[in-house]
Amino acid sequence: MEKLRIIFMGTPEFAVGILDTIIKNNYDVVGVITAADKPAGRGQKIKYSAVKEYALANNLTLLQPTNLKDESFLAELKALNANLQIVVAFRMLPKVVWEMPSLGTFNLHASLLPNYRGAAPINWAIINGETKTGVTTFFIDDKIDTGAMILNSEIAIEPEENAGQLHDRLMLLGSETVIETLKVIESGNVTTTIQKDDAEIKTAYKLNKENCKIDWTKSGEEINNLIRGLSPYPASWCFLKDKEEELSIKIYEAKLIEESHSYEVGSLISSKKEIKIAIKDGFIQLLGLQLPGKKRMQVAELLNGITFSDSTKVY
Repeated sequence: MEKLRIIFMGTPEFAVGILDTIIKNNYDVVGVITAADKPAGRGQKIKYSAVKEYALANNLTLLQPTNLKDESFLAELKALNANLQIVVAFRMLPKVVWEMPSLGTFNLHASLLPNYRGAAPINWAIINGETKTGVTTFFIDDKIDTGAMILNSEIAIEPEENAGQLHDRLMLLGSETVIETLKVIESGNVTTTIQKDDAEIKTAYKLNKENCKIDWTKSGEEINNLIRGLSPYPASWCFLKDKEEELSIKIYEAKLIEESHSYEVGSLISSKKEIKIAIKDGFIQLLGLQLPGKKRMQVAELLNGITFSDSTKVY
C-alpha cells in the first residue's frame, strides 16, 4: 500500500471541515493551496480565506498562487512531492497541475453528479425544490465537474431547511466521503464511473443579482424555495415601495401560507406582529429580513420601530 502524501486545495469554510477531518484521520498533508488574500468589507482590510486561517493555526505548508501556471509555483508544488491532490471548493486547475501527482487529483463536489455541476450546487438544489442531494468525489479532468466518479453519498433535504443548514450537513457527509475515497485510493482498488450527460441534467449556475431577485408572480412554493435556497448567503432580495420611497430589501426567512384572498399580488399586509406578502396562491409571511444600511432582524423587532402604509408593495 502506497503511503499517501496529500496536497489539499480549497478556500471557504466548507473546505475547512474536510481538511480538518483529513488531518484528524492522521493523513499526511504536505501542503495546502488556497486563494490569494484580498481586501474585504467597508474598511477593505486584507482578509484571509478560511482555509488559510486553518493552515496557519495548524502549521501546514501554505501556498497562495495568483497564477496556477506560474513556473515558480509549479516548481514549489513539485518540490512538495505529493502523490495525491484533493480539491474542495477551489477553482479550475490547469492540466499541468491536476496531472502532476501519480495517484491523480480528485475533487469533492456538493451534489449528486452529473446534476448541479457548477458554482452553487447547495443553493440550486433547494431553489429547484429537490428532496435529496449529496456529495460526489471524482477525478478531475479538463472540464468543470465532469470527471470519472469515485464515490457518492446521498442525503434528504428537509422541507424547511435553508442553504446554510444543508451546507453544514453536506460538509459532514463530504468529510466522511473523502475519508472513504482516501481508503479506496490507498488500497489500490479504485473503480470509477464515467458521468453520462443528457438533456435532463440540471446546472448550478453562478449566483448573481438577477437570479437572487424574488419574482412575486411565481408560485408560493417557488418563492419559498428561493428564499430558503439563498439563506443566509447571498440572500434573496426585492424592491419595497412605501408611498414614494423605494428600498431594496433582503429576505432571509419566510413561511408559506396557502389560502385564497382578494389582494393584488405583491401587496404588503402588516399588523403589529406580522408582515405578509400577497401572492397568487396565498401569502409569504416574512420572518427575517434586512433593510438597507440596517442589520438583519426578525420581523417582530422590525415592527417595533416601523409601520408601513396600506399602499406598500413589493416587486
